[in-house]
Amino acid sequence: MTVQPPENSPSPVPPGGLRASHDEREAVVARLRDAAAEGRIDLDELDERLERALSSKTHGEPAVLTADLPGPVPSQDRPPLLLRGGVQGVSRGPGRWEVPGHVIAHGGLGGVKLDFTRVECRLAEVVVEAYGEMAGVTVVIPDTWAADTGGIDPGIGGLKDRTTPDRLPGTPLVRLTGSGGVAGVVVRHPNRRERRKPHD
Repeated sequence: MTVQPPENSPSPVPPGGLRASHDEREAVVARLRDAAAEGRIDLDELDERLERALSSKTHGEPAVLTADLPGPVPSQDRPPLLLRGGVQGVSRGPGRWEVPGHVIAHGGLGGVKLDFTRVECRLAEVVVEAYGEMAGVTVVIPDTWAADTGGIDPGIGGLKDRTTPDRLPGTPLVRLTGSGGVAGVVVRHPNRRERRKPHD
């Protein structure tokens, strides 16, 4: 005997009909920009696809926009980057360096500075696990990136978030976790001296 579903029960939604999230739309935007940089699509087609991606409502819509493109370069499988300030301190950047999905920074006695301002990063999100310890950790991100500091314990030294929420679609979100320790953790955009430096 066939059992009929109740009249008011919702109809099953096909996979492509599920609602798309902000992060999923931004991932498609990043892939389209990469494809344009690789010469796979021209700028006019990029503009058209970006407009459709940003206005998409369901999974099926952005999937069509990247169906004829190869998959993104796998980056999350890289091991975490571990930086220890030690006695002398350590820094990574500015300049071009390969960004993994997870960075662990221990301020130690010398401090750690992590500068993302001139990197090429295809990840939608980078987790920075920062421990200020005795000398602190400073994270510098481009003006177009944004930071989420909700996962960090301020500790004694505190957390100073000097970034703006004006994230450009398709750029990474830096998600901070860890603890401020004694000296604290700072996340900010480049200062005047750092902005001038590439032009010197």
